[in-house]
Parts: sequence; C-alpha cells; structure tokens
Amino acid sequence: MRHRVHGRHLGRDTAHRLSLYRNLVTDLLRYERIVTTEAKAKEIRPMAEKVITLGRRGDLHARRQALKFVYDPSVVKKVFDDIGPRMATRPGGYLRITGMEPRKGDGARMATIELVDFVDAPPTPRPNRVTAAPTAPARTTAAATAELAPTAREAETDDAEVPGAEAVVSDDGVEEAAEAHLDDLAEAADDAAAELAPTAREAEATAEVEESPEATSEAEDAPVNESAPAEDGDDKAEA
Repeated sequence: MRHRVHGRHLGRDTAHRLSLYRNLVTDLLRYERIVTTEAKAKEIRPMAEKVITLGRRGDLHARRQALKFVYDPSVVKKVFDDIGPRMATRPGGYLRITGMEPRKGDGARMATIELVDFVDAPPTPRPNRVTAAPTAPARTTAAATAELAPTAREAETDDAEVPGAEAVVSDDGVEEAAEAHLDDLAEAADDAAAELAPTAREAEATAEVEESPEATSEAEDAPVNESAPAEDGDDKAEA
C-alpha cells in the first residue's frame, strides 16, 4: 500500500515522469491552454504556477531558476515579459482546470488547463455525439401511388391552364420522339408509293401506245394488201 507517498506515478519512473512534467509545463506556457488527462493537469498545475510566480518577480535569479525547469528559453522570455505582468495583481490561482468527457478507447478522464485570463481561447472542444438517424416507416406501393396521384393531376391542370406551356423532357425522351417521327415518315412514304404504283403503270402503258404510230398504220393497211389478190381472181373469173 502507498501510505505516505505523495504524488502520482503515472506508470513511469522518476526521470521519465519529470521529463513529462517539464514538457507539459513548457507547452502550457507557450500556448496558454492544453488538453490532457485530469491526473496530469492536476500534477503540473502547481509547477506551472511556480514558474509564473518567478515571472512576476522578474529578477535575474528568478529567470535562471525558470530556465532550469522550462526547456524553451523563448517560453521563459514570454513568461517574464507577458504572462508575469498580466498576473501582477493576482495573488496566485493563475490556472483553471475544466473537466471534459472521457477519452474514447480507454475511458480516461480528460481536462483542459489554461490561464484564467485566456479570454481569446475558443470554447472547450466537445466530441460530437453520433446518434442514429430516425428511420422512416416503409410505405407500400399503393400508398405511394395514392400520394402521388393528386400531385400528377395538379400538374396536368397547371399545364392545361397555361397556354403555350412546353413539356420538358429528358434526352432519352427526345431521342424516342425523334425515332417515332422517323418511323412515321417512312410509313407515309411507303403508303404514298403504294398509291402511286397503279397510276404509274397506266402512264407507262399510255406512253407505249403513243410512241408506236407506225405499227397502228401498218395494222390498218394490212387488210388492203390481202384483198388485192382476191380482186384479181374475180376479174379473171368474169373474163
């Protein structure tokens, strides 16, 4: 049992734990707000407040003491030039710890630690809860048709009331209409050709008759030539 043992081990040995604390304090003073576990935030809070108190003192010895703990000299400069003067009238209590929702995965308790005058900070990030979207009840085909029927009738009425309304069709509808029109033209051409065929045959026959007048004259002269020998025979009989 850990009787009379102060602090949290955090599953690390002494050197690793001290390095973790120094890193967290350095980042906290650099960004003035960080998100970490609640146990780590409670551990680094007194350490960071001691560094800010050194910044309020502002002498050379205090600066060297702060450099022993904080890794980045630029952060120490910020503490002595900016954060320390801001906290000059505040006797302690420079930091605020705000609890957050547990971390997903291991369920660790999370928290934000920030300076109390960090007014420009965005609101504490909260994870968005994912909830299932409500499912609509399944509708039958008959119910859907019954719902759409009044809308269709209203659309037809609107088209009839508006003069010159043009139907908007899709590309597939345009292609089908064009194909139907071409089929109608082809059928009309076939019907016209069928109607004109007898007239064309009669015209051809008339043209053939008109083009052969010599044959007609020969046919008319043929009986005359045949009757000539008969007349000679009669004359001989009379003689």
